[in-house]
Amino acid sequence: MSKIATIPTQREAIKATRKSGDRVRRISAKDSAQGSLSEVLTLAEERGLLAGSRTHVLRGRMPVGLVEQAKLKTGISSDSKLLEAALANLALSDDYGQWLLSQRGTVSPELDLEF
Repeated sequence: MSKIATIPTQREAIKATRKSGDRVRRISAKDSAQGSLSEVLTLAEERGLLAGSRTHVLRGRMPVGLVEQAKLKTGISSDSKLLEAALANLALSDDYGQWLLSQRGTVSPELDLEF
C-alpha cells in the first residue's frame, strides 16, 4: 500500500514554523494589494505606459470614503499616484472573465468528455 502525502493545513504550517523558531508573517489584504499593484506598475513601466512627461491633467470628484479606502488598501498617499496606479491597473487588466463567459454554449453537448 502506498503512502499518500498530505498537505499541511495553514495552522499546522504555522505551528511547524513556530517550533523551528522562524518568524511567521501573515499576509494581509493590504500586503496582497500592494504586491499585485507593484507588479502592475512594474509591467506598466516595462510597456512604456509610465514614460514621458506628466502633462495630461485628469480631474474628478470622488467620494471621500472611496479614496480613503483605496489609499489604505494600497498604501499610496498621493492622489496623483493613486490615479496612476488605478489607470495602470485598468490598462493592463485582462479580459479572461469576459472571454470565459463568451464561450458559454460553444462546446458541443455531444462532445465526449469522459476518459
